[in-house]
Amino acid sequence: MTRGRGAGRWLLAVLSASVLPLAGCSEAVDPQKLTGVYRNDDGGQIELSADGTFSATRVTTGEGAGPVDLTGTWDYEDPDAGSDFVYLGIEDGGLDGIGGIQLYVDDQDTLYFRFDPDGPVTQTFDRTE
Repeated sequence: MTRGRGAGRWLLAVLSASVLPLAGCSEAVDPQKLTGVYRNDDGGQIELSADGTFSATRVTTGEGAGPVDLTGTWDYEDPDAGSDFVYLGIEDGGLDGIGGIQLYVDDQDTLYFRFDPDGPVTQTFDRTE
């Protein structure tokens, strides 16, 4: 019994430690202030328009994939659901059958792709003036 109780405490400690850093990771994001143009050093660009549409040029949508251009609609997802992200609904049948992808929100000025939820950031975009 003692061993089971100790294992339970250990599991609770691990879960608590993994949740606490997420609680303060991002500041409150105003979805209306996300509109604008974001660029990266590789020539990629994402434009989120106030009418709920987006255009993306030279973005990489997966590991080992070449850059593509995309258009469609965007919608900010409630941060209470986990990590803040913008859902990009892709027009014209999507990418190889994928109708949308998540573009994560670091703060009002930085967006990024993470193709593996447990992996590193794979492409970052910063707001332009």
